[in-house]
Amino acid sequence: MDEELIQTLIINAFEARTKSYCKYSGYAVGAALLTSDGEIYRGCNVENSSYGATICAERCAALKAVSEGSNEFMAIAIVGGMKDAKELKDYAYPCGVCRQFLSEFGSSDMTVIVAKSIDDKKVFTLGELLPESFSADSIK
Repeated sequence: MDEELIQTLIINAFEARTKSYCKYSGYAVGAALLTSDGEIYRGCNVENSSYGATICAERCAALKAVSEGSNEFMAIAIVGGMKDAKELKDYAYPCGVCRQFLSEFGSSDMTVIVAKSIDDKKVFTLGELLPESFSADSIK
C-alpha cells in the first residue's frame, strides 16, 4: 500500500474521531476503512451507559460499509486518545472483538494502520494482529 493512501486513511480516521460519542470514558477513536471498490467508510466509537452496548470505531466503519454493499475490506486506519488531547499519546489498537469482526470481511493480509499522527504510525497485517483466527473455514 502506498504512502499517499496510508496518509489519506489516517486523515479520514482523524476526521471520524471528531464525531466520537465518548461521554463516559473520554477516549475518542476514529477509523477509516478502505474497501475493494475503493470507497472509504469512516466510523467513530459510540459509547453507551450500558458499556456492553458500546460500538467501537472499527465496527462502526465496517457496519457502514457492509450496509452499503461493500463487504471486502482492504485496509483500516485507527486513531484514538483522550478527547481533548492536542496530540495522541499512544497507538489505538483494535480490540479483540474488532479484530475478529474485521477478519470476517478482510483477509489475513488486510492492512491495519495505527497512528498517532500522519507521520507517526505503525502498519501491520490483520494476520499479524490476529494469528490463527477463527473463520468460515473453521466451521466447514
